Amino acid sequence: MTQRKNSAREIAADVTAWRTSAVETAKAALDRIDAARSLNAVVTVDPARTLADAAAVDDRLRSGEILPLAGVPVIVKDNIWVGGWRITQGSRLFRDFVAPRDAIAIERLRNAGAVVVGIGATSEFASKGVTTSQLYGPTRHPLDPALTPGGSSGGPAAAVAAGLVPLAIGTDAGGSSRRPPAHVGVAGFKPSYGAIPYGPGFAEPFFGLSVIAPIATDVADIALAFEAMAGIDPRDPDSADIAQEAQDIADLRIAFSPRLGLDVAVDDVVANGIASAVARLAATGLRITQRDPVWPAGATEDAIMPLQHAGLAALYGDTFRKDPAVFDPDIARQIERGLSWSGTDVAGALVASAMIANAFAAFFTETDLLLAPTVPCVAWPFTQLGPDMIGGRPASPRGHAVFTPFVNHARLPAISIPCGTDANGLPFGLQIIARRGQDRTLLRAARQIEAQLQASFSGSAVISE
Repeated sequence: MTQRKNSAREIAADVTAWRTSAVETAKAALDRIDAARSLNAVVTVDPARTLADAAAVDDRLRSGEILPLAGVPVIVKDNIWVGGWRITQGSRLFRDFVAPRDAIAIERLRNAGAVVVGIGATSEFASKGVTTSQLYGPTRHPLDPALTPGGSSGGPAAAVAAGLVPLAIGTDAGGSSRRPPAHVGVAGFKPSYGAIPYGPGFAEPFFGLSVIAPIATDVADIALAFEAMAGIDPRDPDSADIAQEAQDIADLRIAFSPRLGLDVAVDDVVANGIASAVARLAATGLRITQRDPVWPAGATEDAIMPLQHAGLAALYGDTFRKDPAVFDPDIARQIERGLSWSGTDVAGALVASAMIANAFAAFFTETDLLLAPTVPCVAWPFTQLGPDMIGGRPASPRGHAVFTPFVNHARLPAISIPCGTDANGLPFGLQIIARRGQDRTLLRAARQIEAQLQASFSGSAVISE
């Protein structure tokens, strides 16, 4: 397949300067998407609508508008409303649903000149860690079609990694737009909860957790998209303004936690790759101390999963009782489990969520950035919910997801950037986390870390304990 070489920034500059047009750029993206159909990263296209939108961008530029994302082709995850497009949540229940309007974030992207060229695959209701659905089938890894890019934003992440578009928009309620980017070798950003307005859109099973999450080949493009989408909006009562000032990384206290303070398995290639990257960063003079968050007793993903199961059951339990076969079997099991949870079980999960948030808040009184793995393993076959083994131990179906959900429950910003590959060239990522509201500081630091990791380093470094 032909891979796109230009960044979103370069495309916007070229379209603005009339070195190309938004229409030409959109046509090229549609051609790449068509050539990559076997990847199954993009599940819906509407060429006539896309080209009409691109022509409107060209007209706006002729009229003198300044558009920071002029002509940038974008893939949007199949659970975010894009007005006039079929948006299905990867579910047969919504196979004919057409979004009546744009989500606020998509409205803002289009106002900035971006052009939606397709809808990216998601697992059903964005509720599992591989991107498969009964409606569309499996999305495949760009480097190996037998593997999964992870989930649930596997379609958007794979589309960016394959060079179909420079920018995609996913969602993240437990790591869905950090883990897939880590598995395919691109960057994925989970903003602070409320930093980007959420909705209007589908009823959300992940109450108070899910965020709109940009995915791109580099941090600078993520920052560009974030600035276009961020900011308070009265239509979203949870939207919030965030800090405008971005601190320089040299002024930040940085912690490194090899396993995020959890008793979990990590493949050696990932553990060693992350440690090597952190050592290289320390060699540049950054203040990095090895330090783990201290979690309350019983703080595990199992303790908070009743919230996801109960949320799905609340929305789709009645339909499940009538016809369970309409759901992906993995989602049906979650709904069935959700129907079995008591009110006390759900309240206990809310307590666990609050305790995790408090533990993270305490941690960030003494540090500014936290470095940790995004994933404990590389990609695995798309026919499995997770790898059979991680770190030499038998792995549960959620063993691959251990390092991301707590960040959502604390409503913190976090980003995954490429950090290394295994012997087969399969990527993994470094996760960088900051306190809530420090999104711009995090993005600035991530750009500097990204540049430092891409440069050549010599010598060794010691990380203080």
